[in-house]
Formats: sequence, structure tokens, C-alpha cells
Amino acid sequence: MFRLGDLPHGERTVFLRVDLNSPVEGGKITSDARFREVIPTIKHLLNEGAKLVIATHQGRPYDGDYTTTEEHAEILGKLLGGEVEYVEDIFGRYARERISSLKAGEALMLENLRFAAEEAFYKPLEECERTFFVKKLAPLIDNVVNDAFASAHRSQPSLVGFARLKPMAMGLLMEREVTALGKAYETGERPRVYVLGGAKVDDSLKVAENVLRSGRADLILTGGLVGQVFTLAKGFNLGNANIEFLAKKGLLELVDWAERILNEFYPLIRTPVDFAIDHRGERLEVDLLSEEMRLLDHYPIMDIGSRTVEKYREILLNAGTIVANGPMGVFEREEFAVGTVGVFRSIGESRAFSVVGGGHSITGIQKYGIEGISHISTGGGAMLSFFAGEKLPVLEALRISYDKFREKGH
Repeated sequence: MFRLGDLPHGERTVFLRVDLNSPVEGGKITSDARFREVIPTIKHLLNEGAKLVIATHQGRPYDGDYTTTEEHAEILGKLLGGEVEYVEDIFGRYARERISSLKAGEALMLENLRFAAEEAFYKPLEECERTFFVKKLAPLIDNVVNDAFASAHRSQPSLVGFARLKPMAMGLLMEREVTALGKAYETGERPRVYVLGGAKVDDSLKVAENVLRSGRADLILTGGLVGQVFTLAKGFNLGNANIEFLAKKGLLELVDWAERILNEFYPLIRTPVDFAIDHRGERLEVDLLSEEMRLLDHYPIMDIGSRTVEKYREILLNAGTIVANGPMGVFEREEFAVGTVGVFRSIGESRAFSVVGGGHSITGIQKYGIEGISHISTGGGAMLSFFAGEKLPVLEALRISYDKFREKGH
């Protein structure tokens, strides 16, 4: 794959695909974490004299965070100490005129890519290549740089459509992500411990199955909804309130799959020994084998319990490599952040090479000032797909572009 320094960018029009999809409250972006991660790539390109076309998506149609990229351009401008022009268009005449008028060292931000219908679907590279998005912009672009690791598991025109038409290189963030995740997956020191939490249960089951079957994991610790599904698969009753919640989420149908994984790898998958519930507005910890378990008929599980945190901590402090994705509970409420903070602090204090990902995980790490984690990934779904052993469309597109253009002296 081409790295950023492999291609000449000076005086060239560079299409930079980033993932600045960020939390929005009251119409305003509440975190600039993803913006800061791509600043080194942007500075490198502008310092080389590139004419920079920056593109990102934001939210999904009809969701509360579905908005324009005007504020994205403002935030980037402030971080760069210069102007990033907001262009209220994607590939129409106005956008093409603004791209054509760019001077060396200037940058513009296209409108939210998901305002274009073609970006709403996942299609093979060949179909993405034939979209109006690609046909309209390709004649104006010399190089493509992809720094959108958090979207690397998607196949959409802006992500893969230019691969056979223009030289496409990894940005600095993409390169850092691929290197760190590859190290944890392929060559990380043992024991290798995976911590799977959060709500992406099906993706987490794919990861568990892949890393255990391929011998890349020595132990898996579970929390969040992932932990609840595995606990049910072990034959424990989590009470009517929680089973109804899992049913509404469509997660009960995954219990059989979790049970099959347990049957094959039982001793290698650890589940919580206690949970914290919301008992009339307060945190109450319930041991899995106690009579208080009957409370789960009426009160929702919100976190793993303190005993579980201590058991997980002992394992994590002795790990050689740690991969963690997703929180242990509803950490947005401070009384139910005990599990997530306890586990992530243990990861930070461990001597292990550690990779932690997932949007909620990053928020928790920042909020509670957790330090010592080797690599914090910007990707949640992309990271899970990587460790599930799946081919990521963006990485495949980068390889295709490299194979096509390296022979042409780029």
C-alpha cells in the first residue's frame, strides 16, 4: 500500500477522505477527538503544497446528529490556525468550480457526503467506480489519501471508488491504525487477552470465534450486552426485565451462537460473576449466585459488579497483549461507570501492548483521564471487523490502487 510520503502531493489536487463523524448535542459538535487525529495528515499535505479537498460524512438521515459539515470546517480551521472553506455542495457545479480554483496550500471541506444518495449504499468497488460522485470528481483529482480508518469496513464511492482511477495512499492515522492493530493481531506477546463489551454483540461473537479458532487469543473477558448474552448462554437466568430488553434488541437469537462458541472454547471465555442494577435510582450490586438475583426480574442490569472488575484486573495486569472494544456498562451515568473505568484503568496499568477502540470507549477514556493505553483506535465497527478476520474494503482498495499505480512510477 502507498504511504503518504510515497506520492508527490505538491501542486496537486488531493482528495482526502476522513471520518469526522462526531457526537452532536443541541446542534453542536461536542468532541473534537477525531479532528485532532487527522491534523498531522492535513498539515503534511498542506505543507507540501497540496490543493486539498477534504470529505467526511456526519450522522444518518433523520438522526439527531445528521447535519452539515460547516462546523467541521470551522473546527479544522481553528486546529490548523488557518481557513478551511466550507463548500455547500458535494459534486455539483459549485463544488467542482471551488475545487478547480484551489491554490497550493489551500483546503476546502465538501458538504456532508451522506447528503448524496450514492453514499447511502454499500456497493462493490466496480459499482462505486461508476457513480456520478466518482465520475464528476475524478477528472479534478490527482491523488487520493484515505485517513478514514473508522469507515474502513464500508464500501462506498468516497472510500473505494477512486482506487483504480487515481493513486491512493494511507494517511498517517490510517497507517498508525493498521500497524497497531496488525501488531496486536499477528505478533503480540502472550498471553493475549480480548475484552469484548458494548452493544455490538454479533460483531463481538465474530471476533471471539475468529481469534479463538485461529489461536490468536488466549482468553476473552466479556461485559456490556456481550457479557449478558454469554451469561445467558451459560445457563444463568438474567430476569424478566433484562431478557425482555435483550429480546427488544433482537439479541436473544444470538444466545445459541454464543452457546456454540462456549461449547468449543468454554474455559477461555469469562463472564461477569456479579452485576450492578439500577435499583430505584441507585447502584446495587447483585452476585450471580445469590438470592438477590430475583431483583433482575424488575431492575435492569447497568454495569458489571466490583468482584468482576477485580477478577478481570488480575488477568489484565498479567497480559502481554490486550485488545478491548466497548464499555462494560452504561458508563454515561457516573454510578454505572465503575466497570468501564475499572477495566480500562487496569488496561492502562498493565505492561501489555494494548489496543482499545469503539466510540463509547474513547469517550470514557477521555472523560476519566485514563492513561497508559498503547493505542486508542478511532474505529469501533472497523476494528471489530479487523479482529473478526474480515477483509476491510478500504484496505483492499488501497492494495488495488498500489498494484495498479506502482508500475507507472508513482
